[in-house]
Amino acid sequence: MGLNDTAAEIVRRWVAAWPPDAGGAALAKLLHLLARWRSQLLSNTYVSQHGTTIYGGPFAGMDYVETATEGALIARLIGVYESELHPHFKAIVAGGLDCVIDVGCAEGYYAVGLARIAPEITVYAHDIDPKARAACAELAGRNGVADRVMVGGEFKPEDFEQFAGRRALVLVDTEGAEVDILQPERAPSLAGMHIIVETHDGARPGALALMIERFSPTHDIVRVDQQPKTGALPPWVAELSHLDQLLCVWEWRGGPTPWLVMTPKGRAAS
Repeated sequence: MGLNDTAAEIVRRWVAAWPPDAGGAALAKLLHLLARWRSQLLSNTYVSQHGTTIYGGPFAGMDYVETATEGALIARLIGVYESELHPHFKAIVAGGLDCVIDVGCAEGYYAVGLARIAPEITVYAHDIDPKARAACAELAGRNGVADRVMVGGEFKPEDFEQFAGRRALVLVDTEGAEVDILQPERAPSLAGMHIIVETHDGARPGALALMIERFSPTHDIVRVDQQPKTGALPPWVAELSHLDQLLCVWEWRGGPTPWLVMTPKGRAAS
């Protein structure tokens, strides 16, 4: 069954099961499904036009994937994915790093991308999903950085201690498990590391406030919220409807997931 047939069948089942008083929540769920369907079709169009080469942004030229292990693909391929963080990555990398610890690496967008743009660093990419780990290792090999992208499984708070004293950037995107992973009382070395964490109050209520509370004593913290996307788009996107253009840069978020960019006190990022 193709993508269109699969989406249509899901819609038929949902609508058939709706009670007479189905309201806005049901319609919002259906809209989200249809938006993801359309986003995937747009990703397929991108691949037919450009292959899997990322078009713009800091990782332009990277050979990527046809299927993401999670989340929106086309925003990554175009190069606008999480563009709010691009200036922060640029400043932190320019300030000097020797390693990146990427917890929740998925198929390796950041792990491989950062290894490509910063040839002096080693990336330690971790994910609890075996399929994500395999995809990340394969992506590193295709981009010629397999010798500097070390792929591993579960990462525990105490594991940060093996990087004590290193010029490290910690990335954490774990759908709420940031609360379990970033525990400075169990990992004192975090006090000297740059940290970028995506917070998920929807999955773990209070996660954002807890991260700020834990790291305010040791870090200067900047909250970064999702913003409208700007950036160069492939010419064919300009010929699409406005809705399709919006879906090309949509990241599939169901609600706010602000990032915290945390710099050790006394150590500017640039």
